[in-house]
Amino acid sequence: MQKEFIKPPRTAFEVFQMLPEGTLAEVIDNQLFMAPSPTPDHQETAGDLFLEIASFVKRKGLGKVYFAPVDLYLDEYSNVVQPDLIFISKSNSLRTDKKGLKGIPDLIIEILSPGNKKYDSVSKKNLYEKFGVKEFWLVDPETKKATGFLFQGSSYVNQKESQNQLLSAVLGETFNF
Repeated sequence: MQKEFIKPPRTAFEVFQMLPEGTLAEVIDNQLFMAPSPTPDHQETAGDLFLEIASFVKRKGLGKVYFAPVDLYLDEYSNVVQPDLIFISKSNSLRTDKKGLKGIPDLIIEILSPGNKKYDSVSKKNLYEKFGVKEFWLVDPETKKATGFLFQGSSYVNQKESQNQLLSAVLGETFNF
């Protein structure tokens, strides 16, 4: 059965809201971006990091960790992303509802895939910086390099790059992948 439109979508955000659940799509500054499924290397790295970080966070009672795909609404109408890993501290006022997470998390980790390196390292980094995400990491599963950024003042400051591990300033712990 075809869906009838009472009112056609006028913005990328409205198109995004009409997509079926599970669609790998994001909206940045009211532009719609769609992505292919992640690669096996991407998923293995994301899984390894999720298991380590989620175990640590749960053991210490620090908050919650989410993994993609889950929609993160950075604002109400023009920026929705699906980061690979998200940490939200207990003290964070970010809220959840049926559509996803709404607000600014404490830590975001993006795992690079061959087709998304520039998108994650430029577009999404700039977006997270604009919204003041405290800590942001890019992890390359091919080179095993992790590059971190810590929000200080009004912009990101580079953290030390590392191989096969990620040292989170927000969590105060090193995680291997």
